[in-house]
Amino acid sequence: MSLVDNDAFLERLKELFDATKERGAVWLTHKRLNHDGEDAIVNDEDSERLLILRVTDGKKTKFSTKIHPDHLTVFHAAYGNILKASMTTLRKRDKKREKQRAESIAAKKARTAKPVVIDGPKRGKGRRKRQRKVKAALKQEEMKERQAKREEAREKAAASAAAAGES
Repeated sequence: MSLVDNDAFLERLKELFDATKERGAVWLTHKRLNHDGEDAIVNDEDSERLLILRVTDGKKTKFSTKIHPDHLTVFHAAYGNILKASMTTLRKRDKKREKQRAESIAAKKARTAKPVVIDGPKRGKGRRKRQRKVKAALKQEEMKERQAKREEAREKAAASAAAAGES
């Protein structure tokens, strides 16, 4: 990974976004720099720390830069402009697929809410059909119990969060 200055970083980032416009991905990592070198760990919490920003395309292109806190606002302004310009290449959400999933989940909930009616003979013709209905009724009962447990856990979590917020 090559370490470049801030201006060269922004130029290379722009080129990388242009290269991956049609196909590809770019990973960005922001971190506070805790040490500078092998064993020189910064222990002073009050001191201003550098920010390290790394970029990779997941293949061979990897580069990074160190940003001093004094230059952070200027750098972020230029960095933000580059990100905004490259956001036009993002794919739109597939709302049709999301709608299908939501409908299938709603249909599944409706099936679990509708009680299974067990009818038919215990022996003879129609026995297997009755056994399937019995099994479906047991499964539906288990699903309702699990759903009740989940709701109870959510209520407890909400109550504990509210209690934590009060104090």
